Amino acid sequence: MSGHSKFANIKHKKEKNDAAKGKIFTMIGREIAVAVKDGGPDPANNFKLAQVIQKAKANNVPNDTIERGIKKASGEGNSVNYEKAVYEGYGPKGIAIIVECLTDNKNRTAANVRSAFTKGSGAIGTQGCVSYMFDEKGQIIIDKEDCPLDGDSILEKVIDAGAEDFNEEDDSYEIITDPDSFLDVSKVVEELKLPVVSAEVTMLPQNYVSLTDEESVRQLQRTLDLLDEDDDVQNVYTNWEEE
Repeated sequence: MSGHSKFANIKHKKEKNDAAKGKIFTMIGREIAVAVKDGGPDPANNFKLAQVIQKAKANNVPNDTIERGIKKASGEGNSVNYEKAVYEGYGPKGIAIIVECLTDNKNRTAANVRSAFTKGSGAIGTQGCVSYMFDEKGQIIIDKEDCPLDGDSILEKVIDAGAEDFNEEDDSYEIITDPDSFLDVSKVVEELKLPVVSAEVTMLPQNYVSLTDEESVRQLQRTLDLLDEDDDVQNVYTNWEEE
């Protein structure tokens, strides 16, 4: 995969979110609420919650905000119940898209996601139509410029902790794990005080597809922008290879 474009894309999204942190805080808050509801408020005994907390830290969510979210989710007065909804479909030129949502109104969310696909000249498909093209993996992206260690030193530490793969790009290091080893590797990265740009369990495409014409890029970007603006949308995965 191209770690370089992934790094650039994450940096771009972080810059956008820095101007409006409410979006990322809302997303993390919903993920915390669902994780606590499913497995309880103790991350030591709730693997999913521990993963969400790691993701929150990588997105610079303050610890007190995380703790408030856990308390709110475990409190009796928390009346909002979020359900997970996953949509799969195609963008221009058959680009595969997976959209993960947490919603309190599935009809609203389905209509909004369908509209985003349609406005970008794409189409929603059936469940499983593109997910087979992706693998669930833990992924940690480290800013190479601010990193105190070289690639070989990092590789030795993270492989010992259970990492599956390690890629060095011009501006970043990418660590890949299986989902079960993600937390162990993340803890090692945290102990090494490495500058983490992103840390999450994600869906990585097995192969990337390039778009060669500007109109297709514009249409796909239209869909991605609309999905990014929707508070119900948690994650969007594509196999688009950004130039």
